[in-house]
Amino acid sequence: HIKGEGQFVSDSATIVQKLWNYCNVLRDDGLSYQDYIEQLTFLLFLKMADEQTRAPFSRPAIVPGGLDWASLVRLDGDDLEVHYRHILAELGKQPGTLGVIFRKAQNKIQDPAKLKRLVSDLIDREQWMTLDADVKGDAYEGLLARNAEDVKSGAGQYFTPRPLIRAIVDVMRPTASMRVCDPAAGTGGFLLAAYEQMKSGSLDPDEKRFLRDDALRGWEIVDGTARLCAMNLLLHGISAPESPSLITVDDALRSTPSDHFDIVLTNPPFGRKSSYKVINAQGETEREEMSYLREDFWATTSNKQLNFLQHVRSLLTINGRAAIVVPDNVLFEGGAGETVRRQLLEQCDVHTLLRLPTGIFYAGGVKANVLFFDRKPPSENPWTRRLWIYDFRTNQNFTLKTRALVRADLDDFVACYNPANRHERTETEQFRAFSYDELIARDKASLDIFWLRDESLADTGNLPAPEFIAAEIVEDLQAALDQFAAIASSLGAADATAG
Repeated sequence: HIKGEGQFVSDSATIVQKLWNYCNVLRDDGLSYQDYIEQLTFLLFLKMADEQTRAPFSRPAIVPGGLDWASLVRLDGDDLEVHYRHILAELGKQPGTLGVIFRKAQNKIQDPAKLKRLVSDLIDREQWMTLDADVKGDAYEGLLARNAEDVKSGAGQYFTPRPLIRAIVDVMRPTASMRVCDPAAGTGGFLLAAYEQMKSGSLDPDEKRFLRDDALRGWEIVDGTARLCAMNLLLHGISAPESPSLITVDDALRSTPSDHFDIVLTNPPFGRKSSYKVINAQGETEREEMSYLREDFWATTSNKQLNFLQHVRSLLTINGRAAIVVPDNVLFEGGAGETVRRQLLEQCDVHTLLRLPTGIFYAGGVKANVLFFDRKPPSENPWTRRLWIYDFRTNQNFTLKTRALVRADLDDFVACYNPANRHERTETEQFRAFSYDELIARDKASLDIFWLRDESLADTGNLPAPEFIAAEIVEDLQAALDQFAAIASSLGAADATAG
């Protein structure tokens, strides 16, 4: 029985609404959105694992007896709360997907009556395994999107705007036989969008199995985010609860990759410096800046984005293709930045740059771009012939509240990119090509290139609406504050070291 598309939407919307309404009840107890989604994740996983042991699936149990849904759902009061905490602690020690989902898990719902309602009324009543993957997945994505909108949670930094992801996947065109990786997976947006594209078409059973279990890989350094990512994939029908996790909880930059991929799609975190906390002799916490000494890197730097850019190149197979979201400083910064850009232009085919507008990311003050390049074998001549730049920033006004980005806003970029044959392209007012010689002749080989006239500067009658101007000021202030905070913490660390 195939439902109409509208019904899918209403199903997932109804479930999101139901789960969301209950979130508001729990927020009165001081739970954040992130806390709530984590608790949902634990309980959903236990319930789905339980359903798998029953008809029509009748699979062996993956959750050890006494730690399963059946042992939880019959309890209430303090017994429920104590047993739930015990389950979380024990499952966090398990290997594979179980371990990733329950690693360092804690119960944040202090009121046993509210926990009971979540267990019995919301989770136990649905048959989650038989719900269509689109419905389950959309419901979960809906919650993640709402969490990202919650400014206070800071979760927005793990959530790339979905219309942007879809446009990137539309031009990259991953197919079912390819291996795709995201070394900064966040909540799994790129991997999911790639999966949707890869499964469209007629696949034989072997291809389906490869796509489900082997095609996708991700790394995520934050436990809580990795948990949400693993669950998001699982709910969309990717991987299996009993399989090794497709998401590795680790710092992707730590070592040279042993595994290589046909496509890398990623939006690395936007912190300027890599740092870690150390306790000094006085017992105070300091931040130490961290550089990665890797033989496969062209430059050693504590700039996290430059490290990710170099790491992405290392992750690719020869002729593998990448799309990476980078902040403006990666395009113009001197020193290590210039070294990395010159090497990248020479050793890879850096063919397309999409300049993104402000106001589309949940983390404020972000001026970003998408850089597209292919890894190439060693050659005497530089691989980059021409870099095509699409200016989607000048004269564009987006805000999350009043004019959010939608996929149709990127239709012209996708058409200009010409994914069917990117070697046949036509210049337009917004889309221009720059030769390799032009690029390396620029100061510091800067790729920070604009040519369109900013109409709001030329004509005061053409100014954007006040709310756009206000939003831009707020974004710029936020960006400046973030930079000051980074400088202050590194100065503090330097003072402590000097002292």
